[in-house]
Amino acid sequence: MNLEGRRYLVTGAASGIGRACAVLLSRLGGSVACMDKDAGGLAETAALLEGDRHHAGAFNLREIAEISAHLQTIANSFGKLHGFVHAAGIPGTMPLKVLTPEAWRETFLVNTESALALTKAFQNRNVYAGESGSVVFITSVMGIVGDKSNVAYAMSKGALISVTRSLALELASKKIRVNSVAPAFVRTPMYAKAEQVWTAEQKAMVESLHPLGIGEPEDIANAVAFLLADTARWITGSTLVVDGGYTAR
Repeated sequence: MNLEGRRYLVTGAASGIGRACAVLLSRLGGSVACMDKDAGGLAETAALLEGDRHHAGAFNLREIAEISAHLQTIANSFGKLHGFVHAAGIPGTMPLKVLTPEAWRETFLVNTESALALTKAFQNRNVYAGESGSVVFITSVMGIVGDKSNVAYAMSKGALISVTRSLALELASKKIRVNSVAPAFVRTPMYAKAEQVWTAEQKAMVESLHPLGIGEPEDIANAVAFLLADTARWITGSTLVVDGGYTAR
């Protein structure tokens, strides 16, 4: 699990799972480039990182056409990357009867299309360090099981699982591994926002779906670090479910 001498990009690093990943990677000796559209949250994350070999810069992943140039800029100033974690995402929870094309396209853009654009930019020889390559997408159990009023989110995360498998095969020749982590409900700002509108019964129902209880961001970060490090050197194209037992039913 030693990441000394390796450099990683973490999207969605301003809070939640992205922040937990950035902090853990720094504690394991890695250098971390933090990306998020929330500049204030990025500054808070940067203050939590161990060491002084890190980078933080605001960027909106909706700007798909600018991702390649942005990663090139990071590589030029920070150093070529050994991998990245795509933790940025938006919920897209909405009943089908009110779901609009604009809404589902927005969800797919941020959750899935940006992941593909990031990988395309990363594998370029001007960005990729050329060794120990590892990509980890944060997908969701909603891409594996069904859930009412969540079709846009499920579409984006289910597609990301398929993207993982295809990219793993295509990039193996470059010694880049591609995997995903699929969490269930985790105590992030996104979860806290949803929790505010739940009734006591709804909250109890969600909690009951997790035999081991609701997860913490650090639970997902631990799985991400395992997949990035040489501990997972013979794993690619896989989706590691970290869900407190959610999908065991």
